[in-house]
Amino acid sequence: MDTIETRLKAMGYTLPPAFVFPKNNRTGCTQSGNLLLLSGHGLDLPKLPDVRQTGKFGVDITVEEGYATARAVALTMMATIKAHCGSLDRVKRVLRLYGMCNCTPDFLQHPAVIDGASDLFFELWGPEFGKHARSAVGHVSLPRGIAVEINGEFELN
Repeated sequence: MDTIETRLKAMGYTLPPAFVFPKNNRTGCTQSGNLLLLSGHGLDLPKLPDVRQTGKFGVDITVEEGYATARAVALTMMATIKAHCGSLDRVKRVLRLYGMCNCTPDFLQHPAVIDGASDLFFELWGPEFGKHARSAVGHVSLPRGIAVEINGEFELN
């Protein structure tokens, strides 16, 4: 088993199946040279405690549930990376995440929600390669009413 997956397993996580996009006009990721760009992820999340597939922050989802949901989204992102690269160990560095929260206009804790994904990448790749640039924003809606959507950019070995 690869190093990153061994760390995931020690944390009690396993990767879900990679998401298959419903239309052939888009894919989970594209690669140019050693740069891997991931599409927005947020559907078909792993069944973990407190994970909310759908809902709206400021109405029916807590920040704690959002943190768990963002962590689950990170797992789906890693499943896409593994399906494309064959191994998570091909990721040299997490470069950037763009996290979106489905929320009311007065919800202001987007960073605390997206920290669920950021913290997991940081824990797995460490302070040198897991620390990344990031945006965490709110939207009044996301596709299919999902609670959290995240896309990312990764440098490959």
